[in-house]
Parts: sequence; structure tokens; C-alpha cells
Amino acid sequence: MPLPDATPALPPFDSVAAFEAALAALPGPDQASIDAATARQQQLTKPPGALGRLEDLAIFLASWQRRERPSLETAKAVVFAGNHGVAAQGVSAFPAEVTAQMVANFAAGGAAINALTGAIGMKLDILALDLDHPTADFTTAPAMTADECLSALRQGASVVARGTDLLLLGEMGIANSTAAAALCLRSFGGNAIDWTGPGTGLDGAGVTRKAEVVAKAAARHADAPATPFETLRRLGGRELAAIAGAVLAARHAGVPVLLDGFICCSAIAPLAAAAPGIVDHCIAGHCSAEPGHARLLERLGLDPLLRLNLRLGEASGAAVAAAVLRSALAAHNGMATFAEAGVSDRG
Repeated sequence: MPLPDATPALPPFDSVAAFEAALAALPGPDQASIDAATARQQQLTKPPGALGRLEDLAIFLASWQRRERPSLETAKAVVFAGNHGVAAQGVSAFPAEVTAQMVANFAAGGAAINALTGAIGMKLDILALDLDHPTADFTTAPAMTADECLSALRQGASVVARGTDLLLLGEMGIANSTAAAALCLRSFGGNAIDWTGPGTGLDGAGVTRKAEVVAKAAARHADAPATPFETLRRLGGRELAAIAGAVLAARHAGVPVLLDGFICCSAIAPLAAAAPGIVDHCIAGHCSAEPGHARLLERLGLDPLLRLNLRLGEASGAAVAAAVLRSALAAHNGMATFAEAGVSDRG
């Protein structure tokens, strides 16, 4: 098994211009690998298309890994954690200190994502981003300075290594579903309530108050440049910018990405609004119970693998979906061809 190459996938985001240049020059999949994987699928001992989307997933992974028989041997999950100043607005059912407490739980192996990645034999990394210094309350100021946002983008990009078979992404951060709703509203329009949900368990009145905070934030920044970077820095969070950086770096490294729920997907909403092709190397692991997720996936053009009513975050849905990808590759790589099995095909 070749080890991932630690060489950076692209120059570091040392400026906004460097980030924008990377987003403007997205490499595509490998057509030769698509053709080879498709030809193999047609030779396996089954009627063409009989394994449905499992066949498509195998070909998709082949196209980005650039080989006929893709693998998940070097796949890994990464959970980014960040704290949000907007938590002071009472938009979450849990206090802000829970972010650090959950990071400690991850480190101790006691969280759902530990159990789920363990079940599929996958490496898990946790990256906490300056938890002692929450972002600014974005109803009164930009969440991050330009330097803070660039730093978060770089930290996200730093987890990507060439030769990684698959990157699962997730997040942890009290109040980050409010940031997610604000990112989606500014990126794709609509009304604040369209993108706002209960998050960690708000009641109806709590959701209404949360939507008012989202609308206030959108109004506060309405006159700012509508660029991906400005949207991320004004209405996002460190962990969300890190996810965006990881997705963009993965694209340049040829690493396919498995996205988690609403908050994880919201991190690339500003990028997708400007460059829809940013999602071409991404798979939506599931559609969560958070109301805005189905709407967001539709806008991103992603068809989720699973619908299990999950709403936990921390890459949990992506980890469950990774088991489906393992099944897709088990069939693609392990089945015999008609010639190998001595079985007559349709002629």
C-alpha cells in the first residue's frame, strides 16, 4: 500500500488571491480511469447496472484516484472544531464550553465518530481551531479577520495528502448550525427561516429566534462583496473555513471527499455559489434531519447516499456512508469477470 504523499497539494493560501486562484482552476477527473473502471463493470458476472449506484460509486472513486481498481486503504476522517461568538445570542440548546468538552471526548475515544470510524477501520484525526478565542459575533462584525480566515483555510488544507484514498469531513462547534444557515442564506438566497433548524434541539420558539439572528447577520453584511472568501470570513467559523480549505486542497490533490451533514456541506456553499464544479469530487454521505440540508443538497447538485434522520454532525453520517463505499469497491474489485468465472455473457 503506497503511503500518502505529504507534499502540499497546492501552494498555501497565503493571500485571498491565492485562494481565489485555486478555486478558479479546478482539475477534473481522469477519463482513462473512468473508461477502464466502466469496462471492468461491464465484464463482471452480473447484468449491466444490476448493482445500481454501487457501480457508479466505484467508477467515481476510480476517476479521482486515477486507477481502474480504487481503494479505501488510506482513507481517513477529519473533524474540525471551532467556537462561535454568535453563541452569545442564545442560538443553541448547549453552552459554548461543550465544544472543548466534546473535543476531549473525541480524544478519549468516547464519541459516536470514534465508534463509527472504528467499526469501519478508518483513521480519525481531530483538529481544534483556537477554541479559547471564539469568532466574533457576526451580527455585529465579521466573524473573522482576513488573516484569521486565511489561517483556517490553510489549516484545513494541511490535512490533505496526495495519495489519500478518501477524505471524510465533519465538524464540531456550538452555534455552528447558525453559521451554516447564514452561509447558505448569503450564498443561495431565500429567507432565513428556509435555512434555519433546531440544531442541537431548539424548540419552535428557539428556532424562530435563531432565524431572526440569521436574518440580522445577513442584513449586517448585505453590502459586503459577495465573494466566497468574504462570505466565509464574515458569516462562517474557523472549522467551516477549514472544511472549505480541505475540500479545495483535496480537489487539487485528486482526493475524493465524503461530506457529512448540513453544517459540513454549508462550508462549501460560498465556493459552490461562485464555482459550482467544486462539488464534482464530493459525495454527500447522507441527508440529515436538519431542515435546510435537503434544500442545500439540491442547490449543490448532490444526491445523498443515505437518509437515516441523523443530525449529530462530527462526520458520523459520512462514516456510516463510507461502509457503502466499501461495499461498492468490494464488488468492483472482488467479483470475477465472465471470462474468469467461465460464465457466458449475453454475447
